[in-house]
Amino acid sequence: METGPGTDNWLHHTRTSYDTVATSYADHTRHLLDDAPGERDVLARFAGLVRARGGGPVADVGCGTGRVTAHLNRLGTDAFGTDLSPGMIEVARREHPGLRFDTGSMTDLALPDASVSGLIAWYTLIHVPDHEIGPVLAHFRRVLRPGGPLLLAFHAGDGQRLKTEGYGGHPMNVRVYHRRHDRMAGWLDDAGFTVDTHTTLTSAESKRGGIILAHRRTTGPLRNR
Repeated sequence: METGPGTDNWLHHTRTSYDTVATSYADHTRHLLDDAPGERDVLARFAGLVRARGGGPVADVGCGTGRVTAHLNRLGTDAFGTDLSPGMIEVARREHPGLRFDTGSMTDLALPDASVSGLIAWYTLIHVPDHEIGPVLAHFRRVLRPGGPLLLAFHAGDGQRLKTEGYGGHPMNVRVYHRRHDRMAGWLDDAGFTVDTHTTLTSAESKRGGIILAHRRTTGPLRNR
């Protein structure tokens, strides 16, 4: 049986934990992409797909302190960030003035239908319980334009752990989920996405980082298993 934060209050625990560590999180993660050439290549490919489709807004969902949002802007996309934690958004606005950052939850994504040209969730599904993944991906599909690319990064593997401390020793209370590629691909298929590529990378970003590049299917019903 699970101990620690239950799946009914995971949003509260996630928000509170990242509010607590926001400043130290920024210090810890600010330069991770410098030592992650594989991830930089994936982000460049994603940005290229957005530009090839004529550009438009790109949603960085679970943007944290905005480092990936800023990187995507340097790659020529009109990226903006949204995050559950007001503390993280405060740091993002301070570190990246001039970029757009909003507070919000991926479980109730406050964006109009078909309003973004691309969407990225960079290690942000790792605290989402299994039963919430489908609804979250349904929101991703709803806000993406037909054919728009979706980029996911997650911890590859099986199992979960309770994280009670992090980023400078500050207290946290979140579950960290590891998922297999085939499981993620199944959820994406059910939600109306087609997986284009997937890989696993080892870098400063993650010991086993799963990367999936997919796109929103333009036609056809959602699939229920």
